[in-house]
Amino acid sequence: MSNDFSYLTAFELRQLISTRQVSPVEVTEAALTRMDDLEPTLNAFVTATPDVALKAARAAEAQVLAGGQLGKLHGIPLSVKDLIDVAGVRTTFGSKTRADNVARSDAPSVERIKSAGSCILGKTTTTEFGAKAGGGDSPLTGVTRNPWNTDKSPGGSSSGAAASVAAGVTPFALGTDGGGSVRIPAALCGLVGVKAQYGRVPVFPTSATPSLGHVGAIARSVRDAALLIEVMSGFDARDPSSVAQDVPDLVGACGRGTTNMRVAWSPTLGYASVSGEVRELCESAVGRLEEAGCHVDLIDEVFPDDPIGLWEAEFYAGVGLKLREELDHSRHLLDPDVAEAITQALYRETLADYFAKFFQRFELREHVRQFFSRYDVLVTPTLPVAELGAGINVPPELPDRGLVSWAYYTYPFNLTGNPAASIPCGFTTSGMPVGLQVVTGTNRDADLFRIAGTLEEASPWGHLRPL
Repeated sequence: MSNDFSYLTAFELRQLISTRQVSPVEVTEAALTRMDDLEPTLNAFVTATPDVALKAARAAEAQVLAGGQLGKLHGIPLSVKDLIDVAGVRTTFGSKTRADNVARSDAPSVERIKSAGSCILGKTTTTEFGAKAGGGDSPLTGVTRNPWNTDKSPGGSSSGAAASVAAGVTPFALGTDGGGSVRIPAALCGLVGVKAQYGRVPVFPTSATPSLGHVGAIARSVRDAALLIEVMSGFDARDPSSVAQDVPDLVGACGRGTTNMRVAWSPTLGYASVSGEVRELCESAVGRLEEAGCHVDLIDEVFPDDPIGLWEAEFYAGVGLKLREELDHSRHLLDPDVAEAITQALYRETLADYFAKFFQRFELREHVRQFFSRYDVLVTPTLPVAELGAGINVPPELPDRGLVSWAYYTYPFNLTGNPAASIPCGFTTSGMPVGLQVVTGTNRDADLFRIAGTLEEASPWGHLRPL
């Protein structure tokens, strides 16, 4: 059979491997070749790990030949964002200040994907310390590019993860999401990007932004994203926020349908500005949910105020504390825009200001809890625009917004911890993909995948390819 596995799903690859139609080694070698071929164009990887990938592929092949029990990700290649530790491999955080930092052990998510039989091709690019939603660039790695148009950004901060999955290097990838960093690049690259319930996927070592950060999945199909989240999920005592309940059947939820689900459609959340074309594409997707049996209400205001101040206080103060020595002694090595943002949070806000926002966050959570007592699902645009230039931090249409604040729709749900995803919902006239954000109530990850599965079935996108 053909050795072009580029746009097969993880489920398709696993079926071929388990029935011995292809070898895990063949699949991994093909993925490594595609990675090498596209890297000069996309710049999606910080560190390639071909030896790690091929060692895992050979072990997977031996297990298939021996008739052993196969893991859920058996022989499937994937990548890991360079904010997540893989033992013996650099974790650089996209920063020259961490260029030689080698992880001593695997993060829980990496332990689990390895145990499930996956083959890690390498570490993917990130904006420095995950602190920018836009340009897809860092001082260490330069600019990562969007496969749909290489003059455009794949978004941040899981830039390389999204670019490589969209380009068919792997069917899915591990990303992180502290303010939208899985959902933003998923929207810009025409992919599914999921952050599950806060704590569903345990995080260790402790993040610089521990109350906001999630490990998430970026994939080309809803079921692949569900599979990867399932594998990574489950309690881990190293993460005190880890969810101590059985992992839901997320893959099964993808086909359960959405009849009678109560959906709130909010184009602005009450404060956002969205382009006309993005709104129209999202409204069309909402119409497909109505056709699938959902009850949809238009909600003008979900939040009385933009919660960006609460998010910036927690995120940038956390990153700033980690980088205090670098700010004082080697600031020239840092992305100047990131350095300025964390300086403001660290040195220009009083302790009283910080704690006032800390308690306002609990009020926000309660507000959202009450909202989801009335609705099963909230849907919004994932982003206000469909594209921005490669290496550009903020869309020119939104000059008054900042490094993350321009992504109006994503960061509120890091503050609340709710499950949230970006699902492809169409293409603009210029050929760039647009994402619809889906948010559900606390611990209702399965509902997220019910909606996502319905949208994918109503308007499939898996056959569309940028390269």
